This record gives sequence, C-alpha cells and structure tokens, in this order.
Amino acid sequence: MARRIDVTGAGGVRLAAWEFGDPPKTDPLRTDPAKEPDGTTGVLLLHGLMGRASHWASTARWLSERHRAVALDQRGHGRSDKPEQAAFTREAYVDDAEAALEQLGLAPAVLVGHAMGALTAWQLAAKRPDLVRGVIICDMRASALGAASQREWADWFKSWPVPFATLADVRKWFGEDDPWVERPNPARGEFYAEVMHECEDGWRPVFELDQMLASRETWVYDAHWEELAQVQCPALVVRGLDGELGRAEAQEMVRVLPRGEYAEVADAGHLVHYDQPEGWRAAIEPFLDAVRTG
Repeated sequence: MARRIDVTGAGGVRLAAWEFGDPPKTDPLRTDPAKEPDGTTGVLLLHGLMGRASHWASTARWLSERHRAVALDQRGHGRSDKPEQAAFTREAYVDDAEAALEQLGLAPAVLVGHAMGALTAWQLAAKRPDLVRGVIICDMRASALGAASQREWADWFKSWPVPFATLADVRKWFGEDDPWVERPNPARGEFYAEVMHECEDGWRPVFELDQMLASRETWVYDAHWEELAQVQCPALVVRGLDGELGRAEAQEMVRVLPRGEYAEVADAGHLVHYDQPEGWRAAIEPFLDAVRTG
C-alpha cells in the first residue's frame, strides 16, 4: 500500500507525504495520535538532495510493523510542488518538516534523514526539541564543504546526458558511465532511475537542477557543529564504509552530540539504505526500539 497525504509547507508550498505499508492498528479513542498505548511512535523519513519519498519504501514497510512511518517528498522533490519563486533555504526545509510533523500528528517523532534530510532532521531537533524524540543521521557531514564542492556539483549537473532515451540508459549512466562512479554500482543506477519521469523527448529528472543547486548552496559553505550540539534527544550517526562521511568525522559528530551513538554499514556507499537495506535495518532497528521503549 502507498497512501498519499498532502501537507502545507512553509510559504504555502504543497508537499506530498507517503505511507508505505499498513499503518499500525490504533485505538479510536486515543488522544495522542503519535504514541499508541503499546509504545508505537511516529517516524518521519527525510530523503537527501535529489531523492524522493519512495526511496524510503522498503524502510517504511518494515517500520510500519511497530511505528507510524511517513516519508516526505521535500519541496522541489518527488510529487511535491516546485514553484519557481519558492525559497530553497535551510529555514524553508526545516519549517516544512516541522509542519509535516504537526499536520500528520506524528510528534514527538523519530526523524530519519539521509544526507540533506539528515541535516534538516538535526536542525529541527535543535529548533523544536518538543517535536523530536530521536534522530538518525545517515551519511551527512557537519563540516563545511566549501565553494569548490559547489562548483564541482554544478559541473556534474552539466555533464548529465539529458534527456535519456530510456530508463535503461539512466541506469547505465548513473550506475557505470558517470565519471563520479569508481566501479559499477547497479543500486546507484536504480536510485536515479526512480527520480526520472518520461517526457516527450525522453527521460528527465522530476526535479529542476537549478533548484537542487540552490538548495545545496544554503548548507555547503557553513559548518553545522553548533546545531548538532543542541540536539538533546538520542541521536544515531550512521555511515557506509565507502560513503561520504568519514569515520573520524562521524565519531566526532557522536562526541559532539549530547546523546550520540555510532553505527556503520559494511559494503555500503553514500546511499546506505539503498545499497545495503539489510545492513541498514540491522544498524538502526536497535536504536529505534530503544527510543520506542525508553
């Protein structure tokens, strides 16, 4: 089952939220929609830059056995609105997640974020501790990446051979031919195939590349250690052994977090939950259970 729920984000931007799997059975007389008598909690899943809610489908399905898990298409992504004049600032993304928690009745919730979504998660946890009972940070750095990184991404976007003639071409380019791919990675090809849609001239991204660059520009120049230190709830930092977040920085993030924990997933790159879904589940499920019963 995939059920769509519309949410109104900051500035009136319409956001699509998705439940993948059957919601946990609830007591119709309950007064708190986020926490059931048996300890069920709300979970909000936040994808990374260029991602979409459906990337969380497999995670959301097993989560739904014990939690109410909702994945959000963030502004400019997936089936959510992409207004030309919309703000793509950190504040807008954080405000959207805050609005989703409140409108979906998930709070206090566990936030599970990948990359940009992880930054949104810990910034919201720092801003509204009353709404967040736990945070899972997947492969997102707290240090500044700098202007060179932003230029590299702009050049990378220009290198995409869009439109792609077929989805098979999408999978092959992102999984094999992309100069950023060190060795064939079918999971990466599948990841990007999921963010394409068919147009008259071929397959193109469901997002606007300039909006992605604008979104990224709002975090790459700054470090985010101060906000990390303000997260008072339990927090788990997860990295793939071949991901973008190095072990030393990940462990420093755990040290800075007041209640930080660490986990890593073998044979996984940046797309941890997509590369190694079983290893990802093994890494985060004990943390989620501890938060749920704690």
